Order: sequence, then C-alpha cells, then structure tokens
Amino acid sequence: MFKDKVLMITGGTGSFGNAVLKHFLNSNIKEIRIFSRDEKKQEDMRIEYKDAKLNFIIGDVRDFDSINSAMKGVDFLFQAAALKQVPSCEFFPLQAVKTNILGSENVLEAAARNNVKKVVVLSTDKAVYPINTMGMTKAIMEKLAISKARDPRVQANKGVICATRYGNVMASRGSIIPLFIKQIKEGKPLTITEPNMTRFMMSLKDSVSLVLFAFENASPGDLFVQKSPAATIQTLATALKELFNADNEIQIIGSRHGEKMYETLCGKEEMSKADDLGDFYRVPADLRDLNYTKYLQTDGPRLIDQEYNSDNTKQLNVEELKELLLTLDYVQDELKSK
Repeated sequence: MFKDKVLMITGGTGSFGNAVLKHFLNSNIKEIRIFSRDEKKQEDMRIEYKDAKLNFIIGDVRDFDSINSAMKGVDFLFQAAALKQVPSCEFFPLQAVKTNILGSENVLEAAARNNVKKVVVLSTDKAVYPINTMGMTKAIMEKLAISKARDPRVQANKGVICATRYGNVMASRGSIIPLFIKQIKEGKPLTITEPNMTRFMMSLKDSVSLVLFAFENASPGDLFVQKSPAATIQTLATALKELFNADNEIQIIGSRHGEKMYETLCGKEEMSKADDLGDFYRVPADLRDLNYTKYLQTDGPRLIDQEYNSDNTKQLNVEELKELLLTLDYVQDELKSK
C-alpha cells in the first residue's frame, strides 16, 4: 500500500518521527517528508540516514502557507508536531494553544485541501480529564480531528482522519528515564516528585505500532489506545538503580506544575462505547449531526463507571520493569558506556 506513495511527518525530528522513520525507510514508499522548524535536527538526520527517500522541509505548523505548500502531493500524514512539556505549557499556555490547537487545525485544513488520504494525529493520556494546558490543548486537537473527519471535502475524497492516544514514551526526549540515568552517572540524587505517582510504560516501538495499527484499521474519526502496563515512579527509580548497580539516594521534591497522580488513557464515557481489539481499544467517533430530535436511541451503549488508567492497569514490579527497560536501545547504550 505504500508503493509510490508520499508520507509527511510533521514534527518529524522528534523521538516519534525518528522511530517511525526507520520503519518506513525499509518499505517501498516513494518519499518521506520531514516537516519541522528545527534545521539543526534536520541536518543531523540528513547526515545520519543519507537516504534519497528523505525530503526535509523547514516550516512551522503555525504558518498555514508553509504547511499547505509542503503538503502538495502527500498521500499519508502523521501529525506529531506539538509542545509537549507539561510545566512549560503551564507557564506559556498561549504558545501551547498556537501550536497544539491552531497549528493542528492548519495541518488538518491543509490535508483537506490537498486530498490527503490518511491522517493520524498523535495525542496523549493527558487529554483525558485534563488538568493542565498541554492536556487541554491536545483534547481540543482530538476534537478538531473528529470535526475534520466529518468535512464534506474529506468524505468526498474518501479520506480517513483518526487519532491515537498514548502514555509516557520511555526514554523519549525530555522524559524521566534519561534524567534518572544522567543523575545516576553524575552521582546525584534521583529527584522524584511523588513516589506513588503511576505512569504508563510504553516504548517508542509501541508508539509506532499504535500509529501503524490506527493507520491500517481506522474509520473516519476513530480514536485508538494501546493497552500498556504501568509502574510507580519509585519503582522506576529503583529498577534503574539496580540495573546500573548504583547507590544514589532518592530525593522527594514534590509534584510539578500540572501533574496528576495517575494518567487516564480512556475515560468512563469512552469506555462505555470502546471496542476491545485485544491489544488496543478503539473509540468510534459520534458522527451524528446536530439534529438530535431525529434520533431515538433504545439499544446504544450505557455509561459505565470504569475508566482505563495507569492506576488500574497491570502494575509492573521492579524485576518486570527492569526486563522492560532492557529492551530499550537507549538503556542498553547507556549501560555499555557506563
């Protein structure tokens, strides 16, 4: 299905972009466009991959003209451009709005105008019952995607716009695992916000699998979630200390701006209509129109009082988490260089 096709990855110089890029470079796809505003990371990728399939485009999703012109001839799109750091978004909320909401709308509108066949937008567990700016802006981005899936231009083109939602990606840029390893190597205390705070444990490989599953199985407006185990931050710190044979002390510093004790991947209202697909949940969009009086629902889903979160999923112990951490290339590389 990828033969002679063009794929664009917005925010393609990030952790996800690099991971999904490696998958598609081994396919028979014609061209992969990396769209981002960071020319240094683009140059690093150009030097690293040295692949004629790659086309690097400097631009910003906030600038409609730049994303619209870059999308001409694109068949498939992964929208990964975002401001993701929770405290930064708390201090500069309007910047998060401009990138995560207005920028995403620019991407979706450009996709509609350029007849892109499949669009997958990347969201986060923080979009469920959001309490921080990053989660709120990502929640609106999901609504924009569902709205654009209803667009007559997209429907006429038989296009599919869908969303994926995942938890913290282990060892991704700016995440806690690289910080803990750095602190271990420098002999500094491991700074923990709240020891019993739980987070989903998902690898970059898992995030790519989720997006590919959505890409291959989505109907317009679908939202996909991958089932993932979780662990407390205390368990994570202990597992890393044991892997690195370290005796660094653990320092409790208290929660940061906008943090939750646990994250939710599917809310109660979504779980009431979600399809269990084994390793994934599919939440179909409500594509009814505004004429509510036309509908009399007698056999539809009833709301349930059960969400899917990092507190009620499978909890990893130290040994299980160590085994999972050892599957990460980043951790293996850091252990070798220790």
